[in-house]
Amino acid sequence: MTTTTESGFGRTPEHREYDHRENTAPQRRVDVATVRSGEPLLRMTWSDPVTGAQGYLVVHTLVSDLATGGTRMRAGCTMSEVEDLAGGMAAKTAVFDLPVGGAKGGIDFDPKDPRAVGVLERFCQAMRPWLDAHWVTAEDLGVPQHLIDDVFARLGLQQSYHAAISRAEDPQRTLRRVRAALNAPVAGGFLLGDVIGGYGVAQACIGTVNASGWAPADTTVAIQGIGTMGGGAAWYLHEAGMRVVAVADAVGTLYCPDGLDVPALLDLRNGYGEIDRSRVPSHVQRLPRAAVIATAADILVPAAISYAITTDNVDHVAAKVVIEAANAATTPQAEAVLTGRGIPVVPDFVANAGAVAWAWWVLLGQVGTDPEDSFLRLRTEMLAKVALLLGQWMLDGVTPRHTAWDLVAANRRAPAPGDPLAVPLTIP
Repeated sequence: MTTTTESGFGRTPEHREYDHRENTAPQRRVDVATVRSGEPLLRMTWSDPVTGAQGYLVVHTLVSDLATGGTRMRAGCTMSEVEDLAGGMAAKTAVFDLPVGGAKGGIDFDPKDPRAVGVLERFCQAMRPWLDAHWVTAEDLGVPQHLIDDVFARLGLQQSYHAAISRAEDPQRTLRRVRAALNAPVAGGFLLGDVIGGYGVAQACIGTVNASGWAPADTTVAIQGIGTMGGGAAWYLHEAGMRVVAVADAVGTLYCPDGLDVPALLDLRNGYGEIDRSRVPSHVQRLPRAAVIATAADILVPAAISYAITTDNVDHVAAKVVIEAANAATTPQAEAVLTGRGIPVVPDFVANAGAVAWAWWVLLGQVGTDPEDSFLRLRTEMLAKVALLLGQWMLDGVTPRHTAWDLVAANRRAPAPGDPLAVPLTIP
């Protein structure tokens, strides 16, 4: 195993490594310039001694001596990608005013390869100093939550939120609360932890419908990706009465202008979020994978891969609004083109931040194990944020991303004397 580390410790007072028992106010607040900066606190590259796979950890910011962000696995994953995603995580935690910074892990390896679990376990073992005390990770592309939790258990860390749980007043009690929340059953036969992110995306879409004055029954949606995030969004949009007319997985796009039978399609998925075509009704059109981007729908939800909308395909986008359910789904250049065409993009660090916000509400004891508590909290916050973003767009032409950065600025201000939020983080 080899690791290469570039660390920014010591650059600024905000970037010193603190003992969490002596947490200080400056760590609770990182200014917006730090969050928006392209320069992360730490970059680490790892080489797997067995397969030669490359893995990456980027810690963008520490707040309360903690950073949060998932671990993904896909063939072709790069340091640049992980760095972009770590910056996005720092923005998500700021938008929802969470007392934690942003990080991301990534492994350049095919998650379908039978050696993938071993690669993930060795990566986590190599990152253990960070996972022990600073980095709270979770599922991401190619790495489901149950899999990373199994790896953590074998490493003696119990659960992927270990770095936060270990500093709780009663770690075992907090662990029980986290597990109860993740495994709480919800309608459709799902678990809360598997659908909460998609529920947040669905609420971003519903907020868009509300802001636009559309009738839900007349609103059409196209979704790229039908895994955890896209599948959850599709389920709750269907429940809200909208017509999901197209979904895409790695095999291709399924299209029906009258609306797809979302519950039936979700039942046809395998463990990689791919739909069994042999059981899809004959009236559903089979189109190329890229066709979902060009679907004539009111809302386009890229929920699969980063950089899904680029200058190569942006001219094909036929939707009225883009809701980023995937991290970094739209390149800056493509978003500029969409803005010029009058198509707003609700950015990922708002639209898909529901999962990380919820996880920290659970850790902090701000929601209980009743799923309705979590749905209410996330629905209230997401609808308010999307109303603000699209209100500014409609009134003054300010892009949703710009307004979202204003939210980051408001929440990551320097602490004022006597600021009640400038106190050590306590996890009950």
